Amino acid sequence: MTQSKIDQSIKVALAVLMVALAFVIVYTMQDHIVVAGDTAPNFNLTADNGRRITPRNFGGKVLVLNFWASWCPPCVQEIPSLNEFQKMFAAEGVVVLGVSVDRNDKNYRAMVKNFKIVFPTVRDPEENVSYKYGTYKVPESYIIDRNGKVVRKFVGLPEQDGVPKLWTDPEIVGFVRSLL
Repeated sequence: MTQSKIDQSIKVALAVLMVALAFVIVYTMQDHIVVAGDTAPNFNLTADNGRRITPRNFGGKVLVLNFWASWCPPCVQEIPSLNEFQKMFAAEGVVVLGVSVDRNDKNYRAMVKNFKIVFPTVRDPEENVSYKYGTYKVPESYIIDRNGKVVRKFVGLPEQDGVPKLWTDPEIVGFVRSLL
């Protein structure tokens, strides 16, 4: 090979590498926000009892993944209806999982105790799981079907025409029943 062909090959290789590097940089800088239709990201959390919780724990069930915090007034407002929703659907294969982004363990535990939360909850103070879902505002909830697909997402409290709805609202209940 002549020197000019070697130089040309190096230039082409460098150009290809620069394009690949630019693509990687742009892709990693974008927010990955999960929306309806996406496959739910995998996660691995430790519950208060030391048990590891992953999506596989809920295989074959509809999962309502709810991100919340004790310092969030709308989160506090929706907890009683999430409790009722869980009681309503527990025997039908629907599970609510509350993921608290509280950094303060005492505040988290006080809320779980004071509201007598009946669904499993875990704390994610570093917000690793909420980051995977692109959740930056609480409350935020994802309804995930039996196949691991996000079928509905609520940012803030569930609403219809700007009016907050409870989780026991007939429209939400009917939608979840349609997934069973």
